[in-house]
Amino acid sequence: MSEAPSRDQPRDNAMSVAAISSERIESDDNAWTRRLVFFLRIMAVVSVAKGLYHWAQVTGFIGGEEEAFENQPMAWQTATVYFAVIELVAAVGLWLATPWGAVVWLTTVVSMAVIELMFPGIYGGSLTVVALEALMLAAYLALAWMAARERPP
Repeated sequence: MSEAPSRDQPRDNAMSVAAISSERIESDDNAWTRRLVFFLRIMAVVSVAKGLYHWAQVTGFIGGEEEAFENQPMAWQTATVYFAVIELVAAVGLWLATPWGAVVWLTTVVSMAVIELMFPGIYGGSLTVVALEALMLAAYLALAWMAARERPP
């Protein structure tokens, strides 16, 4: 009977050591990676908002009768449906911090900038939108570069 507690003692010690070692130790080794993930999560929230805005345009939830989806030109309808779908797909990938999420998000950023610059008749050709998209792209590239420098080759 006295052997039972001695047999359980190493197991109890192992469990307590495992519990202590499983605690996450925060260090500055991955500071840029954490900043990049935080930025990606913010961009995921922005992408959800943009995607829902486009879906609200498609469904007629926002806008008047003269601004209804079916009264818009085919190019506007196509671009709006494209962004309604791709923004939400990008948001999921960004929130999970997956490589494909960043690629899809980069596709949305470049697509919106190209549509605003090259096809001003679709959304109005706002240089403000292009500047914001370029700013987000530059922030992503800077954070990704700094995060990559943290990791040894």
